[in-house]
Amino acid sequence: MKKISFFILIMIFEFLGTSFKVQGKYDLPIIKNKAFQRGEKLTYNLHYGFIDAATATLSVTNEKVKFSNRETYHVVGVGKTNGITDWIFKVRDRYESYIDEKALVPWLFTRRVNEGGYIINQDYIFKRFENKVKTEKNNTYHISDNMQDMISAFYQARTFDFSEIKIGDEFSIDCFMDEEVFPVKIIFKGYENIKIKLGKIRCMKFIPLLQTGRVFKKEDDLSFFISDDKNHVLIKAKADILFGAIEVELIEHQGLIRPLKTV
Repeated sequence: MKKISFFILIMIFEFLGTSFKVQGKYDLPIIKNKAFQRGEKLTYNLHYGFIDAATATLSVTNEKVKFSNRETYHVVGVGKTNGITDWIFKVRDRYESYIDEKALVPWLFTRRVNEGGYIINQDYIFKRFENKVKTEKNNTYHISDNMQDMISAFYQARTFDFSEIKIGDEFSIDCFMDEEVFPVKIIFKGYENIKIKLGKIRCMKFIPLLQTGRVFKKEDDLSFFISDDKNHVLIKAKADILFGAIEVELIEHQGLIRPLKTV
């Protein structure tokens, strides 16, 4: 499960939210956010076959930090293995993103990964007014206005208006990861009622088109289900990989703006 457990959870979030520009000395998008707030925490279980393999949390802290005199959301993602999986292949991952409160684009992203001794330490400083990102290796790259990191992509996407979405509609986003730009295309596949321990929830089903031949057998082997309400929370994800299957399921939530609807 090297580089899989928490990465699967993050990859399912990478589809594009809408934005519009405002005029001024610098142009940054303004996005109306009615989907999440400070104090929100989402907890997920990751199952590998019949094994309760890992737990992951995504938290919007109450901390307020400014970058270039702009308020940000501080979001922390933590993933760790459980039980026998922790004994066989220990995972301790931590991701942090400081996301512009109005534009919902990242200013700073950090990644601390320890997966069975495989170590990743990354720090990305996004220079939004210059369309550049600087990495911990002191490399600088030009980026697009809406370039996201692995965490911010999810939170911007949750603000998207899905009210007129149709089966087959496609979305795309560029995510900066491992000193590269990863374009991800997402396709809407329809609606399903998904049963989890918290109840049965009406969801929108999406499939991201990913590179085949590495982890996934086919480009559509990963599907995920987002609550069909204004929270737009990940409810469940399913991934068929080369050596088995992984499922991610929401098991607990705190601090949602509105109650999670069940059917």
